[in-house]
Amino acid sequence: MDNHHEILRANNAPEPVGLYPHGRRVGNLLFLSGVGPREKGQSKIPGVELDEAGNILHYDIEQQCHSVFNNVKNILEECGSSWEQLVDVTVFLTNMKKDFKTYNKIYAEYFKDNQPCRTTLEVNALPTPIAIELKCIAVFS
Repeated sequence: MDNHHEILRANNAPEPVGLYPHGRRVGNLLFLSGVGPREKGQSKIPGVELDEAGNILHYDIEQQCHSVFNNVKNILEECGSSWEQLVDVTVFLTNMKKDFKTYNKIYAEYFKDNQPCRTTLEVNALPTPIAIELKCIAVFS
């Protein structure tokens, strides 16, 4: 395959919930599909308690932040880049008012040495019952 437009899949990452790869290499850039906190091989989402109908009863944003950042790190490394090579991060939160302070504190711990550009948005919902998702762009060294 032409490695200027290479489709990349990460074996250590959560399985995609649709028809998309974990990442796509275009030249020297790595574009990641949206990454949530779900763990590989698990349908249960870290820190999320659902009722019988699948509605969220309770969630722990701190646990989800740690999990999603770990997933992004694993995908980057498996695709041939690294955490330090992130250049742009878009963060989707489902409850800005409730979760931003905690998320922002944890984000600062993970990104203190590497500070990519960042945009944080509130969205009404995400495709699975998660409270945070990241969309990332990194470079290859």
